[in-house]
This record gives sequence, C-alpha cells and structure tokens, in this order.
Amino acid sequence: MGTTISTIKPSCNTNNLIKTKSLLSLSRYSTATQSKPSNSSRLFQRINPLRDPKVSILPVLDQWITEGNKFKEPDFQRFVRELRASKRYSHALQLCEWVNINNFYPVSSGHLALQLDLIGVARGLDAAECFFDKLSEKEKDERTYGALLNCYVREGLVDKSLLHMQKMKEIGYASSPLVYNNLMCLYSRTGQLEKIPDVLTQMKENGISPNNFSYRICINSYGERSDFDSMQKTLEEMECQPHVTMDWTTYSTAVNHYIRAEQKEKALVVLKKLEAKLNKDALGYNHLISHYANLGNKNEVMRLWGLQKVVCKKQVNRDYITMLGMLGKLGEIEESEIVLKEWASSCQTFDFRVPNVFLIGLCSKGLVEKAETTLKNIINTGKTPIPNSWAIISLGYKEVENMEKAFECMKEALAVAEGSPGWRPKPALISSILHWLGEKGEIAEVEAFVRSLRSVIAVNKEMYHALIKANVRGGIGVDEIIESMQFDNIDIDEGTEEILGLRKEVTE
Repeated sequence: MGTTISTIKPSCNTNNLIKTKSLLSLSRYSTATQSKPSNSSRLFQRINPLRDPKVSILPVLDQWITEGNKFKEPDFQRFVRELRASKRYSHALQLCEWVNINNFYPVSSGHLALQLDLIGVARGLDAAECFFDKLSEKEKDERTYGALLNCYVREGLVDKSLLHMQKMKEIGYASSPLVYNNLMCLYSRTGQLEKIPDVLTQMKENGISPNNFSYRICINSYGERSDFDSMQKTLEEMECQPHVTMDWTTYSTAVNHYIRAEQKEKALVVLKKLEAKLNKDALGYNHLISHYANLGNKNEVMRLWGLQKVVCKKQVNRDYITMLGMLGKLGEIEESEIVLKEWASSCQTFDFRVPNVFLIGLCSKGLVEKAETTLKNIINTGKTPIPNSWAIISLGYKEVENMEKAFECMKEALAVAEGSPGWRPKPALISSILHWLGEKGEIAEVEAFVRSLRSVIAVNKEMYHALIKANVRGGIGVDEIIESMQFDNIDIDEGTEEILGLRKEVTE
C-alpha cells in the first residue's frame, strides 16, 4: 500500500513555522470532477456533511459497499488526507479500521503507522501504545516505530521520546530525517530551543541529510533566541545544499524574526529571495504582502497585490482578507474601500469575514460610525451578518467610550448569534457593557440583555451584579436575584456585598 510514515507530519506547533496546506483541498477535489462526479467524489459528498465526531461514518461506508460500489486504495489515501486536514481524526480512524476489517487490499506497515498515529490523536496515548504492543514483530518497522515516536512528541513526553528514539537507533530505524525532525519538534514544544541545533548536527554526523523542515525548525530556533548570526549561517548553508530545494516558507520564517527584531535591512534582503521563489503560489504572496505591511512599505504592498492578480489569475476570499488586513494596518482606508468593492463585485461566495476586516480597519482609526454605516449598507443588500460583524462595531464604540451604542450593537450581535453556534463575544467587551448597564441601564433592558447573553456564554457573576445594580437603583427588591445567583452556584463575594450595601443609600 502507498501510505507511508512520511504522511504523518512531525508533532510540531511552532508559531513562526509556516503551516502547509493539505495535499488535496476539497475545492480542488471538486474542481477536478466538474463534469461528472466520480465514484470516490460521490462517496466523499456523503461523508463530508457528517462533521460531528460523535456521528459515525461507518453506516455510510457500509451502505456504499452494499450498493455494489468499490473502494480503492487511492480513494482511501485521498479521504484520509481530507479528513485529517479538517481535523476529523475520529472519522479518519474509523476509515482506517473499516478498511482493515473489510480486507479491501493488503494492509501495509505504512497503513498501520497511520492508524497508530490517528489512535494517538483520537483515543489517547495509552490506546496508541496498546495498539503498537499488539503488532507483530514484522509489523514493527521504522514506520510504526516512527508513528509511536510521533505520539510521544505530540504529548511533549521528553523521557519517553528519547528512550524510544534510542531504541530505534539500536534497531537501525533512525535513518530518516523525519525521526530527527520529530526530536527537534519535541524540543521546540517543550521550550528547549537551544537543543535543536545539536540535533541538526547529530543528523549530519550520522550521515543523514537534513531536509527543508530540518533546516527551517533550526532557523526558527535561532530566531526565537535572537541568535541572528547563527540563523543567517544556517540559512546560507541550506542554500548551498544540492539536495534541498529552497522554498518561500523558509525565507518567510527568517523574515518574521528579522522584522520582529527591527532588522529592516536584513529583512529586505531575504524578502527579495522569498519573492523569487513564489512562482504562482497565492499563499506565498499573502505572506510577502504581510511582511511588507509590517515594515510599513505601502508601495511594495500595492505592487505585489497587482502582481498577484496577474500571476495567480483568480483571488479567493483569503487573499482579500490578507490585503484588507494589511491596508488596515497601514491606515490606508481609501485603498481598502477600493479593494472591498473589487471583492464585492467579483466574489462568488459572500463571506462576512472579508468586510469584517475592513470594519476592523475603520474602527482602529476611530471611524466607528462609518463602519456601522458600511455594515448596514451590506445588510440592506439582503445579507445576514455573522454576530462578529456587529461585535466589531460594538468594540469600536466601546473604545471611543460610547457605551450606549456599544450596547445597542452587541444586542444586534446576539440577535443573529443563533446562526453561529461557535461564536463567543470578547469577555472584556461584555464586562464593560454589563458594568455600564448596571450603572445606567433600565431594569427591563438589563434583564433582556442578560437573557440573550446566557444563550452564548455561561452565566457569571458580572451578569448578576448588573441585574442587582439595576434593581437597587430602581428601588426593587433583589431577594429573588440572590436566590437565582445561589442556584447557579455563584458565590456572594465582597463585590456583591458592596452592591447590596447600596440599598441603604438608595432608601436614605
């Protein structure tokens, strides 16, 4: 079977490393079958809507076979990539186990390694170790050993990882860059950045050629520790390696550190190298535009945006989000309006995250009323906003100390929250609104706001304090509120007692 341990990425989550996309995105998958959906795409269309990890995809897979369809090895590899890219690890694991049980084709150690890794993510380390222990000696090869190492690294278990890697070395299973990359990721995950270059040295001493990722994580470790001389030397060494194909992501990693350290001239030198590696990669252009915006260079931002539109032919919502965000950072409101209009006239899928970036830019410049007008104009075209659209305006009004408008906009956000079940308002903004309501709000509007708020966040002390303050100001008893507060297991603290003490002042 074609699945190998190389499909299991090292368990590394370093912020400055560029995250790569899956080998096959759903949009590309769909485009490849525009005329007549293939069997595999029709099956994926059945699986794809089942997003809840608690809902099994096995009945869909079984039904597919019952209907007389086949399930081929390339379909398996494609589906697993998609499911893992969408973080649907439980479903990817179900697919692996289903293939094993039904014996559609011989299961290789690469397949077992993939299954082991998914078990570690979906069911935990103990389950992964148990699975590994039950493998036959023949199945315990470099790939399955590597998958278990990946599980240890993902959990940040230094001792277990080192012991397991030592065993791999003794058996002769530590002959690929992936094993050492995992060890570097372990040190990155556990904050032991100074140990990463030593691993790179070990690789070379053991006759193992570092790959792009090996060099990139080492370059990142130097940048994180502000060792820019070593970072530059490592970058130059990487450029001289005949087996390494330089990519824009490595240069972007170095640029991030130069910009953060305000080493503008060095950043500009590397940015030119980055641009030379872009080809037609729109994501690369997004990163390049972001770097120049962080350097405050509007001219380069505009030049690259124009170049991206020519080279990459078509821009997607992500590209507009990047461009609007960077123009907002530069304070270029007029340019942002032009880009937003361009997006609105060309987009096939309206995504409120795009205008939201424009709204953030306006609010950051204190143009909150303009932001509200813009949002209302979009709504008047028949579009239903996501709650964050109104929350952005609410925060803008809060920043200019117009709490009445902040309150009104947050009510609008809560009114459309049902369509965005994962949305949560910013705690600091809600805290400010509740404090203002307690001091200024009418009892009825405070009660209504708290009822709406409880549909999106857990009840808390600040909600009750706003209710108590409003009732005390109105001369209304608060005994029932206190009882509800206790029913919700919220303790009465000094702050609550202080508010309750206002009752005497009001009556006097």
